[in-house]
Amino acid sequence: MTAAPTTTTAPADGASAARPAPRKGRSRATGTKLASNLVMAAIGIAFLVPLLWVVLASFDTEASLSVAWPQRWSLDNYAAIWNEETTFRPLGNSLILCGGATILTMVSAVLCAYPLSRYRFRAKRPLLLTIIFSTGLPITAIMIPVYSMFVQVNLIDSMGGAILFLGASSLPYAIFLTKGFMDGVPLEIEESAWTEGAGVLRTLWSVVLPLMRSGLSVATIFTFVSMWGNFFVPFMLLLSPDKLPAAVTLYTFSSQYGQVAYGQLAAFSIFYSLPVVVLYLFLGRNLGQGFAAAGGVKG
Repeated sequence: MTAAPTTTTAPADGASAARPAPRKGRSRATGTKLASNLVMAAIGIAFLVPLLWVVLASFDTEASLSVAWPQRWSLDNYAAIWNEETTFRPLGNSLILCGGATILTMVSAVLCAYPLSRYRFRAKRPLLLTIIFSTGLPITAIMIPVYSMFVQVNLIDSMGGAILFLGASSLPYAIFLTKGFMDGVPLEIEESAWTEGAGVLRTLWSVVLPLMRSGLSVATIFTFVSMWGNFFVPFMLLLSPDKLPAAVTLYTFSSQYGQVAYGQLAAFSIFYSLPVVVLYLFLGRNLGQGFAAAGGVKG
């Protein structure tokens, strides 16, 4: 027996011509990825340089605006600000002011966002447009009439009045964020709770809010950070030095002759940023959690 001859078929011209295409696509994707990585690295370095200056200058008694390695590492800058008048009292005022305003803002935002997310009424669209418009309204544009109103109602130099205004000025953006996250919670889950006899507030507290913890964390962090760095509002509404927050007392590191104690300013900035970092670490655990009950309505 003789083996049957094997025949080979030559590849078509179109198939052979199409083979180099994936290589071109991979090379193009590699170039795009490399370019994006370089851009991200440049942006990261641009943000890293100021942080590096703060850390190095806080240990340098002869710090300047330039980023330089300290010739002699020292804790004198931290020792100079380690007192109640310079650091502890302003930071305490900031925590009371921003913490109270954040709690007030988030509670009001949840109560306002719930009907906007769940109910239909004629004024819903105009109300949403008003909220969106309010998020872009500069606070400096309304500060003069607000100051005049606070003088008339005797709320100038009042910590409670400053908390109310900070909470009110941050409320539109908090409502906008909270409503967006609340829209992602399926209404069918709430209806299941209603059939079990739960009321609206009970459903909101026990069903909706636990399912949107990541959204609440984002809104809380954004609200607190915007208040923590606010200089203009407490500077206008608070007059007593013992009530000023840390954002306002930063200017005390500049002398009347224009000289700045850069080392002490950097050391104070380290303490000033700690509450924001702690809040982010505390609430950041919820940022990576998606909607856990996304498949709860299937079936």
